[in-house]
Amino acid sequence: MAQTETKEIFYDELKELVGKSQNLFLVDVRSKEEYDKGYIPGSVHIPVDTVEAALSLNPEEFKAKYGVTKPQVVFHCQMGRRGGIATNKATEMGYKNARNFIGGYKKWAENQGK
Repeated sequence: MAQTETKEIFYDELKELVGKSQNLFLVDVRSKEEYDKGYIPGSVHIPVDTVEAALSLNPEEFKAKYGVTKPQVVFHCQMGRRGGIATNKATEMGYKNARNFIGGYKKWAENQGK
């Protein structure tokens, strides 16, 4: 399998999109325990090992399960590695606008003073 180049997004751009873009699906790929300790507002929890199954849902199933159509997708984890894995999977599945939030929840929390 060819290595996919991960598209990335940084804090300032993500902060601008959160809460303003109706075409953003922010996916937290950390474990449930990590997610329960804090998350980026508006993010949906889909653990990294279930991303492929979630993105394989047909549009109707996807909308029924997550409440949105398949829009631009930004993945994040604690620092970036698992988010990159999920972004690569999404890109391989045809999500051309999938990106990985560099710095992950750790960077978000630092910038939000948490």
